[in-house]
Formats: sequence, C-alpha cells, structure tokens
Amino acid sequence: MTTAPPAEVTAAPPRARSAALLPPAPTSRPAPAAPPLGPVRKGPLAVSALLAVALTAYVWSAHGAKPGVLLLLGLGLGVGLFHSRFGFTSAWRQLVAVGNGTGLRAHALLLGTTATLFALVLGTGTGLFGSAPAPSAGPLGLGLLLGSVLFAIGMQLGGACASGTLYVVGSGQSTLVLTLGGFIAGATLAAWQFDLWKDLPAFEPVVLADHVGWFGSWAVTIAALVLVVLVSRRVQARRNPPPVDAVPSARGALARAVRGSWPLAVGALVLAALGGAVLLVSGGAWGITSAFSLWGSELVGALGGHPENWTWWQRPGNAEMLAGPVLADRTSLTDIGIMIGAALAASLGGTWALHRNIPWRTAVAAVLGGVLMGIGARLAGGCNIGAYLAGIASGSLHGWLWGAFALGGTWIGLKLRPLFGLGNPKPGDGVC
Repeated sequence: MTTAPPAEVTAAPPRARSAALLPPAPTSRPAPAAPPLGPVRKGPLAVSALLAVALTAYVWSAHGAKPGVLLLLGLGLGVGLFHSRFGFTSAWRQLVAVGNGTGLRAHALLLGTTATLFALVLGTGTGLFGSAPAPSAGPLGLGLLLGSVLFAIGMQLGGACASGTLYVVGSGQSTLVLTLGGFIAGATLAAWQFDLWKDLPAFEPVVLADHVGWFGSWAVTIAALVLVVLVSRRVQARRNPPPVDAVPSARGALARAVRGSWPLAVGALVLAALGGAVLLVSGGAWGITSAFSLWGSELVGALGGHPENWTWWQRPGNAEMLAGPVLADRTSLTDIGIMIGAALAASLGGTWALHRNIPWRTAVAAVLGGVLMGIGARLAGGCNIGAYLAGIASGSLHGWLWGAFALGGTWIGLKLRPLFGLGNPKPGDGVC
C-alpha cells in the first residue's frame, strides 16, 4: 500500500527532541487519522450477547463458579484483544520487514505488567477457589527451537497468532476460520504422534525465581524488557519505517471505551490484568493451544477413534482433561470466551462482517499456517501466549528463547508469503 510522497518535514531542534524522556519513535511520515466507525451491527450483537449470557449461565450452573469466572475472563480478553487490535503476528512482521517496533514495545508493556502481577501472585502463593498458582516453565531444547520457528512461519502464512486467530474469528473474518481449522488439525496431529518427538534432546527448565527469588526475577525481567524497548527504538530510528495503519475508531473517550478502538498501551494493561486474573483463579497462566488438541481429539473420538490410547493423553493432567467435559476445561473456556467477546466488540464497533470471497492461495496459506502453528505449539510447549507471554512473565528462560526463535521464523515466513499472494510491508509504503 502506498500514498503520495510526504511533504517535507523539518527536523526538530535538539532541545525540542530532548524535552521528553521518550519522544515518539520516528516514522517516515505522520500516522494516518483513524476513520470513523460504522453503525452498531445489531443482529450480530444480539446473537453474541445472548450466547454470552446463556453459556455463562449454563457453565456456572453445571460446573460451578470457577469455570464461570474463567469464561467471563475469556469474554473480557476477547473484548480487549479486538478493541486494541493487539497483535503478535503483525507486530513481528512490521519489525522484521521495515523496522517499526511499535507492536514490539506494546508487547514489552504487556510482558512487564504481566510479570509484575505474576510476581505478586506467585511470590505470595495467592490463589482463589483453592487453586495453587504455579509458574509456566518449559524445557530448553530442540523441540522449543523447532516448534517456535514453525509457529512463527505459520503465523505469517495463516495471518494471525493463537490469540489473534480466536479474536479475528469472533469478529467474522472467514479466512481465519480456515486458519483455526488447520490449527486444531495440527495440534491434534502432534498429540497423536507424540511418541515421535517426546524424546527430543532438551535441558531442564530454568526459572529465575529458583535462583534469585521472585523480586530478583521480576527485576531482571523488567530490565531486559527496558533493553528491548531501547533497542527497538534505536532500530526504528535507523530504518525510519512507515507508520502503523490506523483502525476505525469512535470519537470521545466514553464512546471509545465501549465501541473502540483502544490505544495499544490500554490493550496491553487490560490484557495483563485479565491474564493475571486467570492465574489467580485457575492456578495456571493464560494459555490457548492445549484446547485445540482437546477439541480435535474429542472429534476423533466422536468419529470412532480412540485418542485416550494416545501417549499424549495418558500423561498426568492430560488424561483428566480428555475425560472431563470440554466446558469445564479452563483453556477451552477462555478460548470460547475470547471468540464471543470479540464478536460482541466487533458488533459494537460496527465492523463485524463475514468475508466470503477468499482467494484460493490465501485459503491454502491459512490452512497450512494453522497446521504449522498447531504442530509448532505442541513441539515448543506453547504458543505466543502459553510460551512467550506466560513464560517471560513467569521468569522462565524458555519464554525468551521462544521469542528469539520466533523472530527468526518470522523472517522465513515473510520470504514465503509472496508465494501465496500475501504482501509484506515495504519502506516506501504509506503505512505498514
């Protein structure tokens, strides 16, 4: 996407630049103004609101308060993700392709705030509904490397990450339904073939709190995130990329709170608070992809298969997940809540719409990307939420390595996107 050449901009004098502690990172031209929102989509709003109320009432009555609260938290996550358009796929694509680190700096705010909340919860052992909070830690090995790279390639082909797939599906984007289908298929395939990759070489998990305590872990994490912010600003200043495109937005603070869009910083803080609440309520960090393996395996069982005989579902914890009801599974509840919450937010924002005309190459990329993400998430022990966000917030080294390997996978994914007719940001574009 391109625009007319920008008007000449006079550089600010040195004193003006130093007046603020962190002035805005430079872009090649000013950011575009946000277009106005369309009218509220009353039909989708009524359907999604009715579904949210009915499902919450059922889960609460059938399975208790704890699952009901988790579903409500999922609804909130869906609203926050959509209203802020909080992305991981686009953020890494913009960073690698043209050097715009706006999205990565939003990640740093999300990670830092979540790490602060996690340190408070984990450090004090505080839990609700009898839960005992535990950090998210994963082994450091070949599975982590291969899985995160595959996941990142899949993100760029499929068009979204794990959380992005759910909230974009909820907003009516038909292409991402194909991505979600591929995601479920890949996660199920990896669970079925667990014996092929369960013995890949790996070192034991490394959690900073085991060595320097929770305060020390928090301090090291925050320092590392500050360094990420500073480096991303330096890279952006050198590459001078196009600005991030604006999304439709309501006028006025109250209207924006209800209908969107929210600044990325607001989205990061809301998502961190809700993610911290998931840990407080369930005892585990917010995750996404384990539910995809469960949904696919339940389908296999309904079609006459026997997933209960797979080694994956005979592991401690997994067997109980497969044997129990889907609507009592904490990850399934938050995943379903995200899709419904995003539908509510998109309907209020007037942007909910089904996209029927999908080019065949885009459809192939969506399915393939989903399959790669499903396999990658199982190999790496998590996705951009369960490994990257939860791992770093828990002070686990595997979260940082997941992010580093995913950046490399993003570069590969960008090279593959043109094969499927998918574009990449370019320095001369009007927006990225």
